[in-house]
Amino acid sequence: MLEKYLKISPEVKEALKNNKPVVALESTIISHGMPYPKNAETALKCEEIIRDAGAIPATIAIIKGVLCVGLSREEIEYVAKEGKNVVKVSRRDIPVVVANKLDGATTVAATMYIASLAGVKVFATGGIGGVHRGAEVSMDISADLDELGSTNVAVVCAGAKAILDLEKTLEYLETKGVPVIGYGTSMLPAFYTRTSAYKVNYRMDSPLEIAKTLKVKWDLGLNGGVLITNPIPEEYSLDEDVMNEAIDKAINMMNEAGIKGKDQTPFLLKTIVELTGGNSLESNIKLVFNNCKLAALIAKEYSNL
Repeated sequence: MLEKYLKISPEVKEALKNNKPVVALESTIISHGMPYPKNAETALKCEEIIRDAGAIPATIAIIKGVLCVGLSREEIEYVAKEGKNVVKVSRRDIPVVVANKLDGATTVAATMYIASLAGVKVFATGGIGGVHRGAEVSMDISADLDELGSTNVAVVCAGAKAILDLEKTLEYLETKGVPVIGYGTSMLPAFYTRTSAYKVNYRMDSPLEIAKTLKVKWDLGLNGGVLITNPIPEEYSLDEDVMNEAIDKAINMMNEAGIKGKDQTPFLLKTIVELTGGNSLESNIKLVFNNCKLAALIAKEYSNL
């Protein structure tokens, strides 16, 4: 039945069959994250970095209602050119987009779910969604967190997006039983910056140590993901005070414009790019590249266990 909806590229299928390392990649960053052709260039560079580190990339999207794991270069170009015409898809949107044979760009939650259907265990992204500021009133909590609580995929990111309430995001992940690991750090990275005021659950200094943890977790039947936070490289880290000021201003602009729901994150990220003169976009791209490399190294170690 699943084959009716799921298309795995021959390269990814062969890698999974032979226990080779595979790294999933999302597609919202292509369609909604940046303009064409920068988005296509970034997506293809992510794949190149994963290959150079010894793993197989599997970019995930929904094309004409088919769940695609491992996009071709032409499919990446297609999603990049279509841009915001492509539906931004979280878990709840998958059945509607598939049933109506639409194109969909997958968020963290949807990418995790589709990766798990294919048997891909490691996923690289920029930052996860989380508990939004003011969620005690709005109840605005990303579906990414529930997905991490239930789906057996490890997510490598640069922390939760800095526009969120990081303290509440960590509390929610604890409730869901999701370990938060810092790669080479005890502090939670805050996306554009290497540190925040909060600590991760565990510091781990090697991809092997992380891979062993993933294996034991899933061997024991402890379902759910693991969040691996990887600080942005120092040379691309932005000034914390400048970023916080830009984020606060963007949130005020969003509230004044009455923007709600899944339109919030794209609006905030776009506005922050404008307020930082493009610096935040460049940092965003560099941290994604950094996460792709780490995810490939973890996937390699995991496939050897």
